[in-house]
Amino acid sequence: MVKEIERAGIPVVHMCTVTPISMTVGANRIVPTIAIPHPLGNPNLDFEEEKSLRRKLVERALKALTTEVEEQTIFEE
Repeated sequence: MVKEIERAGIPVVHMCTVTPISMTVGANRIVPTIAIPHPLGNPNLDFEEEKSLRRKLVERALKALTTEVEEQTIFEE
């Protein structure tokens, strides 16, 4: 589905914990996340650390969304 949305001219960011799967499905912009049961967080962190972690991931995804890519790209720290 990611490839079809991009073909329509809408950029897509695939946030996932297992990046090889994203590569296999053809996602162009990939942002690695934390863990399978908690992809966008860590329940072991306190509130402020959790908020900071989530903000960092969303900011990375927004950066990926606004970046032109020619091939599959993994946006890590």
